[in-house]
Amino acid sequence: MTDSPITGYRALTPGEIDTINQIKEVEAFIHRFLNSLAGGSPDPRSLAIAKTHFETGFMWAVKAIAKPEGP
Repeated sequence: MTDSPITGYRALTPGEIDTINQIKEVEAFIHRFLNSLAGGSPDPRSLAIAKTHFETGFMWAVKAIAKPEGP
């Protein structure tokens, strides 16, 4: 491991980087899926809330792996 190029984050292992990349792949899939629903007749506000909650969940999943320093 080397020093992290991202301020406030520790250096990540190759396994942690792979896990985060997998999380990002799933996030991209869900994002594409939710965007595809917009072509139908879902409630736009409910869909926006769903997107926000998914984005928040994926952010916390990455943070759980990365374990950034500080608050």
